[in-house]
Amino acid sequence: MVAVFGYLLVQIINYQRAQEYRESLTDGISYVISEGVARQPGKQQKIDWISDASDLLELPIYYTDASKVELSRTEKKRIEAQKSVVRYDASNSIAYVIIGLRDDPQHYLSIKVDKITERQMKALPIFVLDYLMFYPGQEQEYLAKIQKHFSYPINIQNIQDVNLDSEQIGRLRQDQSVMLYKDSATVRGTTISIVSPIPNHPAQVLVLGPVPMFNWMPLQLSAGITLFSLFLLSLGVYGLILPLERKIRQVRYALNRMKSGDLSLRVPIEGSDEMANLASSYNNMSDHIQRLIEAQRELMRAVSHELRTPVARIRFGTEMLAEEDDYNHRMHQVDMIDKDIEALNTLIDEIMTYAKLEQGTPSLDFAEIVLFEVLDQVAVETEALKTQKEIELIPPPLYVKVDAERRYLHRVVQNLVGNAVRYCDNKVRITGGIHSDGMAFVCVEDDGPGIPEQDRKRVFEAFARLDDSRTRASGGYGLGLSIVSRIAYWFGGEIKVDESPSLGGARFIMTWPAHRFKQPPLKTNKKAPA
Repeated sequence: MVAVFGYLLVQIINYQRAQEYRESLTDGISYVISEGVARQPGKQQKIDWISDASDLLELPIYYTDASKVELSRTEKKRIEAQKSVVRYDASNSIAYVIIGLRDDPQHYLSIKVDKITERQMKALPIFVLDYLMFYPGQEQEYLAKIQKHFSYPINIQNIQDVNLDSEQIGRLRQDQSVMLYKDSATVRGTTISIVSPIPNHPAQVLVLGPVPMFNWMPLQLSAGITLFSLFLLSLGVYGLILPLERKIRQVRYALNRMKSGDLSLRVPIEGSDEMANLASSYNNMSDHIQRLIEAQRELMRAVSHELRTPVARIRFGTEMLAEEDDYNHRMHQVDMIDKDIEALNTLIDEIMTYAKLEQGTPSLDFAEIVLFEVLDQVAVETEALKTQKEIELIPPPLYVKVDAERRYLHRVVQNLVGNAVRYCDNKVRITGGIHSDGMAFVCVEDDGPGIPEQDRKRVFEAFARLDDSRTRASGGYGLGLSIVSRIAYWFGGEIKVDESPSLGGARFIMTWPAHRFKQPPLKTNKKAPA
């Protein structure tokens, strides 16, 4: 972008420079031509003088009615200041030079220039000498007078003061003009000087120049464009760095707050650059750390509370066992203590599983498994417990395979079915399959009292128990559904609960991507639950 802008800027500047260069070259000679026409006494003499000038320059010169030439305000000011107006047609490489006449403002001279030749350059001193011819003995004075109209020096010098070789001096003796070219490494670059003999003054010559050739890329311009481009580039870099620095300060401030123990601050996410990704990662990390700390605190409070009950019962049982002499009562107390120990083991197992899933990414060994095998295994294991509940399995086809960690998927179905058996009246239904969008699902529903809508989110919280028929009396520690929720999260899916449309109780549905590597989804004949 900076390079394109620099190129356009050079083109614009050079367009203006070229126009000023053309005007500066023609201003002086235009003034001399205008004065030459003004000195002619009559109209015919003026026309004849213009014709001779046209032949000398080998360029057409037109005597034009001023009313037919449309000039801009700037061009009119140049005419009034006895300067030339140059209009350049870049498509045809033709320049039109318009010259005002001092004694005839109703007419202009128009010169059409299609190319500049050496003969035209050598003709320029002739017009100056023609002007000076009318002021014999005052050449230097009038030369100084017209110098202000020329952008390059014009002066009369002794021939020996001009660096000429013998051939060039010989051509001057033959009344021929000589052009001197000089290449220079200075700012002026290549220059041209025109040396012309002065009639009746063999020891003197008229020197026009040196006239600098137009340089499209002079040192000043290239240096200026380079510096300006660097300035624009610096502004662009600064414009990029400034918001980046501001975002870095925000992240640094948030990190300092985190170091001091404040995890509530979040970094604003702006845009989609790497700093936005960093801010998002920081926010996710803060959320995760804050959630871990809160979960740890909640876990400690809940564990201390949940452990108190079985431990108290075991202590009470041991005290009763020490005081009991009857064998049958002693065995009954032993059985009760054994059940409490088993309950304690179950609680510890759930706490360990929940803590493992909550505090970081577990080691998941995803593999392609047959969904029916997991559902059928849980159904068989549940029926073996003699719960006196009807377990209905609507099996998916054997070709339905999903990507999952078998151990954790079994734990999900086991916890959902165990929860449903605990709260149902008579029946539990198990289904599974793959949705048309490629999401696998397992669904467990029961005919129990269900879960009120306002409590459906809270039911997945650790150690949560609802103040309805799903109470402590039915057993459990409130960790089963929390474990299911965390497994669903690590599977890249979700767990939802609503009302079973057919059984009337609670319906739990866990969904997750059936194929982790975006394989085409398998289609089943069985319609998934809505």
